[in-house]
Amino acid sequence: MSFLRRRKGKGPNTELRNNVYEDGDEKEERENREGNQREEEERRSRRKKWSCIDGCCWFIGCVCSTWWFLLFLYNAMPASFPQYVTEAITGPLPDPPGVKLRKEGLSANHPVVFVPGIVTGGLELWEGHQCADGLFRKRLWGGTFGELYKRPLCWAEHMSLNNETGLDQSGIRVRPVSGLVAADYFAPGYFVWAVLIANLARIGYEEKTMYMAAYDWRLSFQNTEVRDQTLSRIKSNIELMVATNGGKKVVVIPHSMGVLYFLHFMKWVEAPAPMGGGGGSDWCAKHIKAVMNIGGPFLGVPKAVSGLFSIEAKDIAVARAFAPGVLDKDVFGLQTLQHMMRMTRTWDATMSMIPKGGDTIWGGLDWSPEGFYNCSAKKLKNNCTIPAGQNEATNKSSAKGVNYGRIISFGKDVAAVHSSEIERIDFRGAVKGNNLANKTNCDVWTEYHEMGVGGVNAVADYKAYTAGEILDLLHFVAPNLMARGGAHFSYGIADNLEDPKYQHYKYWSNPLETKLPNAPDMEIYSMYGVGIPTERAYVYKVTPASECYIPFQIDTSAEGGIEDSCLKGGVFLADGDETVPVLSSGFMCAKSWRGKTRFNPSGVRTYIREYDHAPPANLLEGRGTQSGAHVDIMGNFALIEDVIRVAAGATGEELGGDRVFSDIFKWSETIDLQL
Repeated sequence: MSFLRRRKGKGPNTELRNNVYEDGDEKEERENREGNQREEEERRSRRKKWSCIDGCCWFIGCVCSTWWFLLFLYNAMPASFPQYVTEAITGPLPDPPGVKLRKEGLSANHPVVFVPGIVTGGLELWEGHQCADGLFRKRLWGGTFGELYKRPLCWAEHMSLNNETGLDQSGIRVRPVSGLVAADYFAPGYFVWAVLIANLARIGYEEKTMYMAAYDWRLSFQNTEVRDQTLSRIKSNIELMVATNGGKKVVVIPHSMGVLYFLHFMKWVEAPAPMGGGGGSDWCAKHIKAVMNIGGPFLGVPKAVSGLFSIEAKDIAVARAFAPGVLDKDVFGLQTLQHMMRMTRTWDATMSMIPKGGDTIWGGLDWSPEGFYNCSAKKLKNNCTIPAGQNEATNKSSAKGVNYGRIISFGKDVAAVHSSEIERIDFRGAVKGNNLANKTNCDVWTEYHEMGVGGVNAVADYKAYTAGEILDLLHFVAPNLMARGGAHFSYGIADNLEDPKYQHYKYWSNPLETKLPNAPDMEIYSMYGVGIPTERAYVYKVTPASECYIPFQIDTSAEGGIEDSCLKGGVFLADGDETVPVLSSGFMCAKSWRGKTRFNPSGVRTYIREYDHAPPANLLEGRGTQSGAHVDIMGNFALIEDVIRVAAGATGEELGGDRVFSDIFKWSETIDLQL
């Protein structure tokens, strides 16, 4: 049987059957593979395609996750860990001024009054329109600015004042926040007065010996009294602090525009009622030990001119150059710059910072006090005094004169050539012509829309404007604004301070048209940063016509072309604190108030304390402890130490008198002012 089976297995069809079986298996495997491939392709086709929205969502998710993780670590780590890391990198940190001076035995002595500047004080809503429902006593200015992002048009409407009266609009009441929290921080993490307050607390100060004289910085100075009785409240609080602290006089510390506001207050408090506070001519002598002005724009700032003229400063001009359509046209339904111009032109306080003194102070078409300032000169750091004349020698050897006196020039060439080569056509009597645009197409109406093409061309054809001509220019382009401003502020130089007209409040914030109080024992300090390029003059151009546009713009293409040029992006830069030029901060204490003069008949002692800017060495230092920038200087350890020593009882002579890095005394001598 085995034999038969073997022969059967070797039959002729055996190999054929095997091949058939093998072919069937291969076919089945192939079909299975193809089926699997089809299923995989179907799964891939059903899978959702990656889109731009997916990428954005993933990116936002990663950022948020990282932020929350870092926030968790920050809250979980010991409070001393950031300082430990900083000291490991930069070495041991110096003691804060309050700690250092407490070790020296200093303690709280004279009560302290803080006077905040423009925009740094918080404003809250007390009454508003329907769009502002739910915002009662919420901050519209300061804090997180959340409402600006949520409802920008409603926010701009409530931050604006009445264009005719300069007071509240109907149905809207926005009022200043009160207390130290009004201006300790401008926004979360961005200090203004907080560091100074904390260091004063280290030597024993508390809220009963510190007072924040908060006010609505949008209003003209006299209108803060008319609407809110703010000047009366300041007077009462100072009198209370003196009475409850053993008769010790107060040390007043104004910052930025607060310097002008307190200058106005000192004249108001002495003046008889009803225009003044009725305190008498000796009120300041009885109640004020010292006024320590920080970053004071005594004679105004050119930046105020560009802000009123084209709602620009250097930073905004650069932003417009990088993204020209973002601020000039509709973005998310907003004409951004037009709304900002409409809003800020209702803030009368901004007009207090228009340059004062005209060509006598700021220079003419072919000269300026700074003359040969070298914008790239390297300064010594760590608040070491520069020997007199060092800057002068450097400037004359490496820089040519700059026509700073031409605060506005239309064209780079106009800014550079001698005035005899400029053909100017007077704009003052020009016919303004047709409207620039159909107002029905504009979200917001500015006074430029009433100028017409003829008015725009007339402004540009005048070519160059000095400080004395800036007022005429602003009256031409913004007559409503300047009509209100003219009732509250003045910008000239008094010929005769005995003239009764100077008893009017419009002159009280101009140090060139008023006298210091009759307080020979009082001291006045001018404390400010130097060593930072600061806006001093501008090169402008006329922008192409379009609906609802602002016809003038800083010409960011105008560059000096050499390494040490003071012309950068259409802006001429001089020495200052990034906002206020040295000339404005220092001139009054360097010359007009120095000794007994017609502006200082009682001989109030004046001191200049300059702080040379040194930027933070790394990010861990935050905004730095040696900064001379306009706001960051409020955290400058040297300045804080000076303030604390005076508050504790020191005099200006005990501080060391003047400390000067700039050429302010040399520049002051070039100004021909009757003293």
